[in-house]
Amino acid sequence: MLLGLLSSFDTFIFFVVALVIAITVHEFSHAWVATLMGDPTARLSGRLTLNPLSHLDPLGTIMLFLAGFGWGRPVPYNPNFVRSGKLGETVIALSGPLSNIVAAFIFALPARIYFIQTGVPAPETNLMRFLAIVVTINVLLAAFNLIPIPPLDGSKLLYLLMDKLSFGRVSWAAFERVGPMVLLALIFAERLFNINIIFRILEPVIFVINWVIGSGSPFL
Repeated sequence: MLLGLLSSFDTFIFFVVALVIAITVHEFSHAWVATLMGDPTARLSGRLTLNPLSHLDPLGTIMLFLAGFGWGRPVPYNPNFVRSGKLGETVIALSGPLSNIVAAFIFALPARIYFIQTGVPAPETNLMRFLAIVVTINVLLAAFNLIPIPPLDGSKLLYLLMDKLSFGRVSWAAFERVGPMVLLALIFAERLFNINIIFRILEPVIFVINWVIGSGSPFL
């Protein structure tokens, strides 16, 4: 999915910069909201910063180029310090994808404004191509992390619902153990069966996010 963006050297550079921006915004938002929710763990760990070096995971970054998926360094938090219990943890988790949606909205504004004023798509300049890639990466990162499978952020919302419905902790603990394996199976299904299950799952989410940020055919 992401590998399709790497069609030329300049596109590759745009992709790398966009990826750094998206991961940094995502992880910083986790740290910032956790701090607001009363947990100092992220701040004391040096994660309350927009310095990309504090948030990039070397292996996760390499996997993005080799396999088309990857990850940043998870922001640590202590649930004992988080206000509002499970709800607070869910707010912290969802702050990451939400921050990517906000970033996509901001970076989509130039092309959106141009389209509104002229009625035609923005010209394919290097700047507009870069902005388009930044928007695309942020949208994909937000959508991917909203999948309700551990360890992705969306799983916290599922956990909150299970907690409200009085499901046992044992069930969730088992799901946390198998979640990463389920996620990997979905990711590699395309290679094994030529079926892009992940994209099929994300397609409606991506559509909604693009609608929310006002992006569409003129841009992505």
